[in-house]
Amino acid sequence: MTETLIRPAVQADAAALGALGRQTFIDTFVDGFAIPYPAGDLQAFLDASFSAEAIRAKLSEPGAAWWVAERDGELLAFANTGPNTLPHPDARPSHAELRRLYVSKAAQGLGLGTKLLSVALEWMEANTDGPLWIGVWSGNLKAQKLYAAYGFVKAGEYQYPVGAWMDDEFILRRG
Repeated sequence: MTETLIRPAVQADAAALGALGRQTFIDTFVDGFAIPYPAGDLQAFLDASFSAEAIRAKLSEPGAAWWVAERDGELLAFANTGPNTLPHPDARPSHAELRRLYVSKAAQGLGLGTKLLSVALEWMEANTDGPLWIGVWSGNLKAQKLYAAYGFVKAGEYQYPVGAWMDDEFILRRG
């Protein structure tokens, strides 16, 4: 087994990123946290968020950046940042947002989430004119603890749509 490589994502990663994102969302929120998403809402969300076409479009978004953790040709984790989209009165599109930080179930505990977070935060600091932002599910205490260790504090709440289902989310800010 070779060492894990952290590198920028490329268009050729779109299908693998979509598959990783879809499975990690299911492993984390459906199987792990047992959120009872209605099947139709979950399917609509997964298709809209993690199809290869959706990922290709997101990889091309102006101002966005993606990184993957790869070992032996397999994607194990990814991070995505971009212009802020969180609904907070102090937030601006010119501020940077960590949109996703996903680590596959098989790669949990390898430190990949922390490594990707460090890379993403460094990029965000260099590409913002204000604070850094993160949206995190209100029940994900592990993620909240990780972000707090990097200086993020709760700045608000909002609802994140998974189909018609609405997840209660926290808005975190640093700076």
